[in-house]
Amino acid sequence: MKSLNVGDAVQIHSYKHNKTLHRIWRSATVIKQTEDYLILGNYKTRVIEHDGRNWMTKEPAICYFFKDHWFNVIGMLKPDGIYYYCNLSSPYLYDEEAVKYIDYDLDVRVSRDGTYKLLDEDEYLKHQVKYRYSEDIKKIIDQELKILIQMIEDKVEPFKDEFINGCYDTFKTLKFTSKK
Repeated sequence: MKSLNVGDAVQIHSYKHNKTLHRIWRSATVIKQTEDYLILGNYKTRVIEHDGRNWMTKEPAICYFFKDHWFNVIGMLKPDGIYYYCNLSSPYLYDEEAVKYIDYDLDVRVSRDGTYKLLDEDEYLKHQVKYRYSEDIKKIIDQELKILIQMIEDKVEPFKDEFINGCYDTFKTLKFTSKK
């Protein structure tokens, strides 16, 4: 996988299982990349939906992508605190065009107080049939959901507000010097 440099500006592309483009985030700044994960930051970023609709993100976000886990985590810095939005997804890859992953429908929303809720179970069940998810994929998603929930409950990185705040401080410094 191609390496990114701190400060690089990249796009994020989300796909569905059938390889159709689902959503594009036009710009994010690389905060950190290791062998295990990639951390990006964005704020007031244009998001383009598969049907052409587009909108701007409203608050700063720290995006945490894993190389080996089938989920990603977005820490959203809202006026009243940090909320987390987690996508069950393939591990990310970067191909010099964008950071890419396959979205597997299920999401977990984590509130400021640490409570969480599983979202889009109906969409996941519908897409299992529509996109013909293999038994292996369904098993991986089930296992990874359990790992994700354990991480949320244990409040391990990236589910630590001080970690997200530290990443945001770095992002604020980098966004003025990011490479186009």
